[in-house]
Amino acid sequence: MTTTPHPLVARARQLAAEVLAPQAERVDREGVPVSHIEAVRRSGLLGVSAPEQYGGSAAPAAVARETAEILAGACCSTWFVQTQHYTPVKLLADSRLPVRERLLSPLATGELLAGIAYAHVRAFPRIPVRATAERGGWRFDGTVPWYTGWGLNDVMLLAGVTDAGDVVFAFTEAREQPGLRPSEPMRLAALTAARTVSLRLTGLWLPDEAVVLRTPHEKFARIDLPRATNTNPAVFGIAYAALALLDADTEAKETASSLRAHLDEVRAQAYALADHPVPHEHIEERLALKTRAYDLMRAATTAAIVAGGGRAMDLRSPAQRLAREGMFLLVQGQTAGVRRAHLDRLSG
Repeated sequence: MTTTPHPLVARARQLAAEVLAPQAERVDREGVPVSHIEAVRRSGLLGVSAPEQYGGSAAPAAVARETAEILAGACCSTWFVQTQHYTPVKLLADSRLPVRERLLSPLATGELLAGIAYAHVRAFPRIPVRATAERGGWRFDGTVPWYTGWGLNDVMLLAGVTDAGDVVFAFTEAREQPGLRPSEPMRLAALTAARTVSLRLTGLWLPDEAVVLRTPHEKFARIDLPRATNTNPAVFGIAYAALALLDADTEAKETASSLRAHLDEVRAQAYALADHPVPHEHIEERLALKTRAYDLMRAATTAAIVAGGGRAMDLRSPAQRLAREGMFLLVQGQTAGVRRAHLDRLSG
């Protein structure tokens, strides 16, 4: 962790200690409340990586990673809702299209919260959502299997694939509207609280002015590769939170110390690769560290349950919540390559 905390790291710690962690088990059972999202908006964390001229902080990547660890370890459901926001901000910051001037500032300042509806693009050449040029804009048809933060987000970043294999990213309001209908909220083994739905698109039309990027799928896949192969900071956040539970147990302190040493080592190596100037190099090493981090997270959360004994099965226990959240992170943002690497490691 940083020696002298960046102001946003200090705010994340305060938010975690005063708001998120004390209510994490209740939120896990009842859902992320609007008050949590308002607290995140006020913290300034939604603009952690956004350009300063648009109201963001333009903080280093290390700060963004550390704040993600803190929030995920305190309340993974709240973290998962707000983490959807950062890809739309980055796409807008990199864009030169008109939508940048309309949306970047309100997203950078937290006036608006964005969600994402594009993970299905990774299924290519299968096309769950098709984008078709129509009437000075784009028509979207198909099904978005997963959309998180329904009822909490203000806008969504939607993607579809054209017949020519281009990916079209465009913004729309995150609400039911002609051509867009949500499912009932999904009941999941973990993070039901994050308000995830599927979206049925039947001729949703968005104007050209809503488009933030149009790019060949091959180029999208190349850009997406480091995101999929680098270790998610939330994995470390969950693992460290589980180790904190062990620290409070006299019998488990030695286990916590041993696991923490291994986790610190993997964390340092994973983040060094994440900061590598060539993001598409060392893919095998990145995947190896990612799967090692998964192993350590699983070991830490399992140890917390073992140390907790029968009381760890109570839904008011943080140990069982962290274990289920860790299970969720095993598949969150998963690609075929990540799945193969993880299964190969598990097979020995």
